[in-house]
Amino acid sequence: MADRVREILSWYESDNAGTKANLARMLRHGKLAGTGKLVILPVDQGFEHGPARSFAPNPAGYNPHYHFQLGIDAGCNAYAAPLGFLEAGASHFAGQIPLILKLNNHDVLHDEKDPLPSVTSSVRDALRLGCAAVGFTIYPGSAHCNTMYEQLRAITEEAKASGLAVVVWSYPRGSSLSKEGETAMDVGAYAAQIAAQLGAHIIKVKLPTAHLEQAAAKKVYESTQIPIKTLAERVKHVVQSSFDGRRIVIFSGGAKSEDKNVFDEARAIRDGGGFGSIIGRNSFQRPKAEAVKFLHTIMGIYSGEVQ
Repeated sequence: MADRVREILSWYESDNAGTKANLARMLRHGKLAGTGKLVILPVDQGFEHGPARSFAPNPAGYNPHYHFQLGIDAGCNAYAAPLGFLEAGASHFAGQIPLILKLNNHDVLHDEKDPLPSVTSSVRDALRLGCAAVGFTIYPGSAHCNTMYEQLRAITEEAKASGLAVVVWSYPRGSSLSKEGETAMDVGAYAAQIAAQLGAHIIKVKLPTAHLEQAAAKKVYESTQIPIKTLAERVKHVVQSSFDGRRIVIFSGGAKSEDKNVFDEARAIRDGGGFGSIIGRNSFQRPKAEAVKFLHTIMGIYSGEVQ
């Protein structure tokens, strides 16, 4: 299994020893250590969706320490959150789980068809808190996408020079896309490619549907008969679009759903060659014991222990 981690690290040919060491920290941590698979706990929803929508279903989640401990007890590869949540527990839980500082965030207090998140923390904050990586959201399709790309370019340069890994949330959204188009196959693959081209080490995208949004892309998908009927086939295509599988691609867990749906999605990610999941609401909105069991089942699917 250690050979798999070394293989993955070899794909990042320009990176320094510090950045590769931090990628290895995540790949060699938790229940999936050494497998090349990742299950990351992200808790940025308090900022993104509001506290009641995020934590009222399981009020223990209002406490920042709860999420650190959940990630540790479940054996997650890493825990990702905005500045406030990490500052509230980084010292107490120092060294117990790799941390990812989410550097930009967006609220929902006003209707915004073309979102532009605010940069809410820095690479220096990530270093101060002992993080393994920084995270950043881009919205391909937004009228403000160029601003986000330029912000990410500067952050990526600083993070890599400081020996940190870069995780990019690449979520198509904006007035140029239909609602269905936000998770369309061609758009999702494009979003993954953009994140890879912007220097991401780890790319986070949503699971794509079979819908094709762009007329020009649709012609190519149909003329070359790219297989996209099943979810596993669509995952495989997203991974292929990320430098032919030479970048780590993980998939969003989305809103809380039935266990069977989430487990079936994990099987499709596994079968399609995806690298894992980043699962927030589907885990922390459950009672803790249930959440740990739930996450262990997903990890078992990725490790092959659960069919």
